[in-house]
Amino acid sequence: MKFTAEQIAGILEGEVVGNPNAEVNKLSKIEEGSDGSLTFLSNPKYLNYIYTTKATITIVNDTFIAEGELSTTLIKVADAYLSFSKLLEFYDLAKKGKKIGVEHPSFLSESVTYGANLYLGSFSYIEENVVLGENVKIYPNCFVGENVVIGDNVTIFSGAKVHSETLIGANCIIHSGAIIGADGFGFAPNSDGTFSKIPQIGNVILEDDVEIGANTTIDRATMGSTIIRKGVKLDNQIQIGHNVEIGENTVIAAQTGIAGSTKIGKNGMIGGQVGIAGHLTIGNNVRIQAQSGVGRNVKDGEILQGSPTFGYNDFSKSYVHFKNLPKIIAEIEELKKKIL
Repeated sequence: MKFTAEQIAGILEGEVVGNPNAEVNKLSKIEEGSDGSLTFLSNPKYLNYIYTTKATITIVNDTFIAEGELSTTLIKVADAYLSFSKLLEFYDLAKKGKKIGVEHPSFLSESVTYGANLYLGSFSYIEENVVLGENVKIYPNCFVGENVVIGDNVTIFSGAKVHSETLIGANCIIHSGAIIGADGFGFAPNSDGTFSKIPQIGNVILEDDVEIGANTTIDRATMGSTIIRKGVKLDNQIQIGHNVEIGENTVIAAQTGIAGSTKIGKNGMIGGQVGIAGHLTIGNNVRIQAQSGVGRNVKDGEILQGSPTFGYNDFSKSYVHFKNLPKIIAEIEELKKKIL
């Protein structure tokens, strides 16, 4: 599928500088550009490649001024990175839109209801009383449990599992291997040292525009709901415990674990390998640096690092001393010798 610079500029509301009839049929990194490819420049670190790239068309910020000869046609836009992302989304939707129909072998219960343009891949299993919206795409080897409701334009990639009673809003993406709605970690200790399982009878709710990374697990609530609010983005290999609530537009990086019944506010940013204890309240607009351990409630707008965490600025200042501890101790010992 080919597009001209003029067509792309129309989609992005940009300005063509160069040949408006230049055609592309593939995407590339700027340093790996080749004839017929489309690329972009947004990071100043890659500025030198704009003068050597073989890409036919390059998307740049409208503030860009060439300081040398260019062989690539430019499309100037307000934000090159966002515009390129928009094109990737356009391309991705075009691919997905081609998949329609029910492949065999697969199982679709007679009590399932679904909207237009359903795609159900081979070896998938959809249990009783499931409701699927329009343009739902369920790739091969997926499982959807009974009484699940899935909104419009949802994509569930191969190998994902959505357990019973889960509610999924519109425009959500669930990547391969994710497990939504498995039992939470609930056990009661007995006097003889053994543990009895506490039934997990709640569910999981994903609101609109949520994305769940590969092999991420979100446990069903013991009672009530585990809730992932609108616009949340979860990376791969994250563990969300039972009865957790994550506020709107919060993003969480890989290998983070959140223990049960913790409430996280909106617009948060949580780095990779963060551990958050249970039954805590994390405020809005909180930033938690990677590999931090959080064991206390966090106020709105705090920036934290360390394990246990404390203020990011305090951590940065203290870290200078952490590194110099052997030297500092040696100096103290030397002073003690002189004094004594």
